[in-house]
Amino acid sequence: MSEAFDLVVIGGGPGGYVAAIRAAQLGMKVACVEMRGSLGGTCLNVGCIPSKALLNSSEKFEDANLHFASHGIKVKAELDLMAMMARKDKAVLDLTKGIEGLFKKNKVTYVIGKGAVKSATEVVVDGKQSLQTKRILIATGSDVMPLPGVAVDEKKIVSSTGALSLEKVPEHLIVVGGGVIGLELGSVWRRLGAKVTVVEFLERIGGPMDGEVSKQLQRTLEKQGIVFKLGAKVTGASVSAKGVSLSVEPAKGGDKESLSGDVVLVSIGRKPYTDGLGLDKAGVKLDERGRVAVDGHYETNVKGVYAIGDVIAGPMLAHKAEDEGMAVAEIMAGQKWHVYYDAIPSVIYTWPEVAVVGKSEEELKAAGIEYKAGKFPFMANSRGRTVGETDGFVKVLADAKTDRVLGMHIIGPDAGTLIAEGVLVMEYGGSSEDIARTCHAHPTLNEAVKEAALAVLGRAVHI
Repeated sequence: MSEAFDLVVIGGGPGGYVAAIRAAQLGMKVACVEMRGSLGGTCLNVGCIPSKALLNSSEKFEDANLHFASHGIKVKAELDLMAMMARKDKAVLDLTKGIEGLFKKNKVTYVIGKGAVKSATEVVVDGKQSLQTKRILIATGSDVMPLPGVAVDEKKIVSSTGALSLEKVPEHLIVVGGGVIGLELGSVWRRLGAKVTVVEFLERIGGPMDGEVSKQLQRTLEKQGIVFKLGAKVTGASVSAKGVSLSVEPAKGGDKESLSGDVVLVSIGRKPYTDGLGLDKAGVKLDERGRVAVDGHYETNVKGVYAIGDVIAGPMLAHKAEDEGMAVAEIMAGQKWHVYYDAIPSVIYTWPEVAVVGKSEEELKAAGIEYKAGKFPFMANSRGRTVGETDGFVKVLADAKTDRVLGMHIIGPDAGTLIAEGVLVMEYGGSSEDIARTCHAHPTLNEAVKEAALAVLGRAVHI
């Protein structure tokens, strides 16, 4: 069987399905090949969406047991883990079916199976079905990064996928990796009753985020009960009927110790998914880190073959992939689109949330850029006080000479939503003065952003 298309997309995740839909809107005949049998990629099926569903449910459970009383509401919550998991699964199913509906609406052909590049004009699905095409887009995303000496069985040693579907609350969950995934899923199970220990190779959590934000986040999570072992590496694991024993030693060298728990979550990062795509035979080059190498228009060294998302360089974020999906479709149609990578936000959905966009203070200092910083605490924010969310702050970093906003860093309530103001200002080259002179409704959490911008200028009002 052979069918001809203008574009065949390999991968139905956030980048792939957005690119397929946009290309179809622009008049192309499009097919999207997805081997999972469920659209939405890692993000929707076993990543962003199910984790946020569990984060939300676990927040409500903890609120009922710890915080409702301060509002004059007396209740004792009882955990129904199966119902919580069912709610999470329904959210995933509804959204995946929604994408199928969008494909039908936009006349995108959905092909279930594993696609491979046979040539610049042919994709083969499961070694059988041939799709002839003018262009190919690789949007296969990423996969879990393995940890040598610690084999994932998705029962006692789990990846993020297994951690989303545990059948019972662990007594002691050990999280290997203090990045976004580890902190979020560690927070879920800590709220539901597990003791949680995070083992992180670096001397700080949260990866390359602003140092002040990282310290604040660690202090807050420690108050909530999470234990951190920083500057430590896991070198091996032993599984028994009782659980898992990890061999842990200082990252800089030193005496080993044993750390035992009944479940271990390995979350040390992700790697580009390029296995079995036939890229070597097709002559598509990879870079030194195993990512597909592309030019400024997302085209590989093989003319007509493109790539976006986690499989190329840049932050592994669903919204980055979506923007690239829009961009590459419009580029193929002869239009212009530019992704401003300095204005791509990143969020950690712990509580409080952490959201960042642009440069950190450490990055600006390393680059020798003179800047001014303005900071405002949620403790002084009226809405933060009324809803009982006073941990954290907003920090705005602006060029010392031009006042152009270079970065915004938020740790606090609903930071993932608040950061959009910083993203928009940076996208259009705005200044802290622009934020400061924009009227913000009262009382809102957003006023903390305005006050931080005023602080850059030395004229914050409420501190």
